[in-house]
Amino acid sequence: MSAAVDYYVTSVSPFTYLGHQSLRAVAQKHGVTLNVKPVNLVRVWEVSGAVPPVKRPPVRQRLRLVELQRIADYRGMPINPRPKHWPVDAALADHTIIALVEAGHDPLSYMERVFAAVWANEEDVTDEEVLSKYLEAEGFDAKRILAAAHEPKAAEIRERNAQEAIEADVVGVPAFVLNGEAFWGQDRVEYLDHALATGRPPITV
Repeated sequence: MSAAVDYYVTSVSPFTYLGHQSLRAVAQKHGVTLNVKPVNLVRVWEVSGAVPPVKRPPVRQRLRLVELQRIADYRGMPINPRPKHWPVDAALADHTIIALVEAGHDPLSYMERVFAAVWANEEDVTDEEVLSKYLEAEGFDAKRILAAAHEPKAAEIRERNAQEAIEADVVGVPAFVLNGEAFWGQDRVEYLDHALATGRPPITV
């Protein structure tokens, strides 16, 4: 039986964008199932003590902009560290991912398109036409998925995912939980790879 990793995300996180392709490669390498769990990031931050970038000290804001470009360069990915459509509400895009999961679809390639929409392609993921375009590009019924995304159930699952993340000691996104051990950040994908390769027991407090 293959291992499973709980994958906590939100659609407008640049670090989720930067780590997504690498995570997919690691999951494929090890035959791991990714349980995709979009979260209300604000709820997670309320517990972990994080604040939105605009509320951070100037030195941390500057470092973040440098880091985004440095990571993108390292991973060979395009990025606009100051995108036109950010910050925006991630809820609808997150809900479309949840709707895909609930319908039994693999959302990973669609997610890659959505993440790049914000951080590489200057598109607005609060716009249903943008989301429809990407859903259809992946062969999904855009009208059906968007309708499901607007149902209360999608929002309820997003809130439940946030609570699960909090209980797993997740402090932000992206986060990957393997056997109860939380790995936070795109720069922890390699640590996850090592844990899967060695089969070591989880490290906990």
